[in-house]
Amino acid sequence: MYRFLLSRQWVILTLLTLALIPTMIELGFWQLHRHEHKVALNQVISDSLSARPVPAESLTGPGRSIEHEDLYRRVTAKGTFDTADEVVVRRRTNADEAVGFHVLTPFVLDDGRVLMVNRGWIPADGAQTEFPKIPAPAKGETTVTGRLMADETTADSGIKDVRGLPDRMVMLINSKQQSESLGKQVLGGYIELTAPEPKGDVPELISEPDHSGIGPHMAYAVQWWLFASGVPVGWVVLVRRERRDRDEATTTTEPEPAAEPATV
Repeated sequence: MYRFLLSRQWVILTLLTLALIPTMIELGFWQLHRHEHKVALNQVISDSLSARPVPAESLTGPGRSIEHEDLYRRVTAKGTFDTADEVVVRRRTNADEAVGFHVLTPFVLDDGRVLMVNRGWIPADGAQTEFPKIPAPAKGETTVTGRLMADETTADSGIKDVRGLPDRMVMLINSKQQSESLGKQVLGGYIELTAPEPKGDVPELISEPDHSGIGPHMAYAVQWWLFASGVPVGWVVLVRRERRDRDEATTTTEPEPAAEPATV
C-alpha cells in the first residue's frame, strides 16, 4: 500500500523533511534568543542613561573590557584634548544616513592616561581617502561627559578592519589599537561625547540610542516554529495524494471482465 515510500524519490523527500523540522525549530530558538538579548540590552541602556554620571576611571582602565551592564553608562572625565593624534573613523553615517566620518580624539587625563572620545559625525569634504577638516574641540583643561562604549571589533560590528588606510584613518574604534599607535596607556573602550556640545553644528553629536523597540525577532521565532509544525503535515498530505493517485491509476489500468456469452 505504501511501498512507494521506499523509492529513491520518497526516501530523499522524507530525509529532507526530517532534517527541516529540527533546523526550523533551532532557527526559532535563535530568534527567541535575539529577542531576549534585545530586551535585556534595552533594559541596560535605560538603566545606564537614567543613572547619575560617574568618573570614567571607576568603570574602565588600560586593557580592560567594558562590562555589559556598564554599556551606555554616563561617565565624566577631566583632562585636555590631544588634536595632534586625532583620527577619523571611515564610512560612518549620521541620522540622515549620509556617509562621512566619526572624529576620534584622545583625551589626556591628569595622570597621563588617555580616554578615547568619539566627538561625533562630520561629512566627507571630498573623497573618503582625504583627511577632512575638523573643528577644534574645547581648549585647555576640560570636563567631558559621554556614554561609555565597548571597543569595536569585526566580530561584533561586522565592519572589516581594513589595513593600509591613509594616514590618521581607522575603520574601528578600538582602545588597544589606539594604545599601540599612541604609545600610551589607553582606557578600555571609549565614550560618545554628550557634553560640552560643539560651538557649531559640526561635529554632530551621536544621538542617544533607541531603546524602546524590541524588533521582529519574537514574530520570526513563532514563524519558524509554525513552519516546523507545517512540514510534517505537508509530508502527510503528499503521501496521501500519492497513494490516491496510484490507486486511481491501478483501477484505470485493470482489464474489464469478459462479457458472458448470450443465451438463446
